[in-house]
Amino acid sequence: MRRSAGARIFAVVAALVAPLMVPSGASAAVADPLVSQGRPVAASSVEAAGLEPDKAVDGNASTRWASAEGVDPQWIRVDLGAAHTISRVRLTWEVAHARAYRVQTSPDGSTWSDVYSTASGDGGTDDLTVSGSGRYVRVYGTQRGTQWGYSLWELEVFGTPTGGSGGGTPVQANGQLRVCGIKLCNENGKQIQLRGMSSHGIQWYDQCLNSASLDALANDWKADVLRISMYIQEGGYETNPRLFTDRVHSLIEMATARGMYAIVDWHMLTPGDPMYNLSRAKTFFTEIAQRHDGKKNVLYEIANEPNGDAVTWPVIRDYAHQLIPVIRQHDADAPILVGTRGWSSLGVSAGGNETEIINNPVNAANIMYTFHFYAASHDSLYLNTLSRAADRLPIFVTEFGTQTASGDGANNFARSQQYLDLMAQKKISWVNWNFSDDFRTGAVFTTGTCPSGPFAGTSRLKEAGVWVRDRIRTADDF
Repeated sequence: MRRSAGARIFAVVAALVAPLMVPSGASAAVADPLVSQGRPVAASSVEAAGLEPDKAVDGNASTRWASAEGVDPQWIRVDLGAAHTISRVRLTWEVAHARAYRVQTSPDGSTWSDVYSTASGDGGTDDLTVSGSGRYVRVYGTQRGTQWGYSLWELEVFGTPTGGSGGGTPVQANGQLRVCGIKLCNENGKQIQLRGMSSHGIQWYDQCLNSASLDALANDWKADVLRISMYIQEGGYETNPRLFTDRVHSLIEMATARGMYAIVDWHMLTPGDPMYNLSRAKTFFTEIAQRHDGKKNVLYEIANEPNGDAVTWPVIRDYAHQLIPVIRQHDADAPILVGTRGWSSLGVSAGGNETEIINNPVNAANIMYTFHFYAASHDSLYLNTLSRAADRLPIFVTEFGTQTASGDGANNFARSQQYLDLMAQKKISWVNWNFSDDFRTGAVFTTGTCPSGPFAGTSRLKEAGVWVRDRIRTADDF
């Protein structure tokens, strides 16, 4: 669409700012997740290449859908994949907005019911509290507000799958998690075990995390949890904090829409001292906790793998004492996962063991300590440490592989199964590394699978992928 540079700049700034605001009048719906992001979408027309309808549900506030110019009516429709109860719709208009439009729902994409209508739209952000149900949601414009067409930076639909709680997805079954004693428990106090996958670094393999792959993870793999691994260095967060924070926001919403838990992984690795990134961590986790505090499915992993001779347990503990209150200021309920010494080995890889934590624990409630292992490298010393520690400390295995510590090499499925048997016995939740098509043996997909798939089934899985998918699919007794 043709317009002045000033109008374009104003529209982009408005779109970037608007999603960060907490809308007035929407408190009743704040707990309902965003269910439209990354879902299939269609439109009556497209103005030009780069302005396709999927740009309105991609979670990127600087991309948009635009219809053909000068034509009424026009529409955009999103398929939620299943019937949902819809509580809220948020429309972030570009300069080319609708003067008159309707928001509609449908069970089948052909019969439509209005849940909102207006003849006095003025653009900007329309944050609408609605009441309706359906698999499809459509914005149907009947009168343009400008001489151009219709254009949306974002179309966001909030709601819950029809059927209510107490079953269905992992989050429906378990609700808000908490640490009870030394175990992870659901909102009813039942001890549970989550099983799922970790992404690879989202600066490298973001193309493996799309609507189709996460549909497969939730529905075919039947995963309970997605770990979102955001590296800080190595081309990650420090190079573009806004880009990577928004990418994490988007992946949280995509996991939420599919009923999975989401671990926000502050993937500090090189350098290994978490204090090096403390200021960045405070900035990042403040925004994440503010944006997602109404959700029941978010967990915070605040230091991936602390490492180095100078990185003692007291250093890590001090870091946790400084960062945990930053999160708690905005999110009082989510479990927080604290990395341990020696690449999250409970100190074993640095010559220690779990007693350093038992004797000097983090002074905070609702926290767990992380343990990582790679079965072809980490023998009975590590296995026995995990067993002992789980009887004294709340442990979450936020990363493991069936191969060597490099994420490559031969798989040791026999030792891996020993670990999984122990974790099942002691209700230790686990996440496998990694959900990508990296060339290494630890990446579950064969090279070239991403972004197009197929992701369901086993046709594009490596040996480790077949093995771990089979074990994720045998869910805990929620």
